[in-house]
Amino acid sequence: MDVKGKAAIVTGSATGLGAAIAEKLADRGLDIVVNYTKSEAEARATKAACEAKGVRAIMVQANVAEDADCRRLARAAEEAFGRIDVLVNNAGTTKFADHKDLDALSAEDFTWIYQVNVVGAFQMIRACAPALRAHGLGSVVNISSIAGVAGIGSSVAYAASKGALNTMTLSLARALAPEIRVNAICPGYIATRWFKDRFGEKGFEAITSHVEKNTPLRQAGTPELVADAAVFFCLEGARHITGETLLSDGGQHLDMTGLAQR
Repeated sequence: MDVKGKAAIVTGSATGLGAAIAEKLADRGLDIVVNYTKSEAEARATKAACEAKGVRAIMVQANVAEDADCRRLARAAEEAFGRIDVLVNNAGTTKFADHKDLDALSAEDFTWIYQVNVVGAFQMIRACAPALRAHGLGSVVNISSIAGVAGIGSSVAYAASKGALNTMTLSLARALAPEIRVNAICPGYIATRWFKDRFGEKGFEAITSHVEKNTPLRQAGTPELVADAAVFFCLEGARHITGETLLSDGGQHLDMTGLAQR
């Protein structure tokens, strides 16, 4: 597939999975819009890593929870590259809360998590749709979670938001066809700095070890492994696939004892 001159937006791409997706798309030759909210230094590093692969890259600070920011992000991509061919909705948020503690989440918690994880993805798709449609081969990949399939994860609100994102993927795959394909990736546990910061070095190692011992493939997820699946959906190899929700979890969904919070 010739992707020279094609462009991708990856939201939340300063670090972790988003950065891995941006860099792998750059490996394939796409120009990249690196999006961030607070992590400017990390976004700059991701931009440099993409440029080192011989493509053009820009970085845009924008909060996907704000519709005006989404529209500004789409405009920046078109102004820089003249087109948008791929949109990866990777930006997300959560709040950790024991599922059994029904008082641990407020209405405001639900609203904020949905605003970023669901409404933000919708707003980005809406902002980018005209450009994605223009060449008849647009691709949207929503980064969801096994939480949205199995009802697990960091909180009930997070799991519910990812379930909603999966349903929205189906709705928009139907509504935006045939010019735009819309698919979702549902990772399981991913061994990233985010987990290490949350649980500390020992907690991180314990979770990773548990996943490796209790999932069928005996392998914890990494940003690079999940990014490979996302890149597949982005490009023409998946041109006959839309409305798909793919579990990229090492088989965690086959053995519930191996499920860890994501």
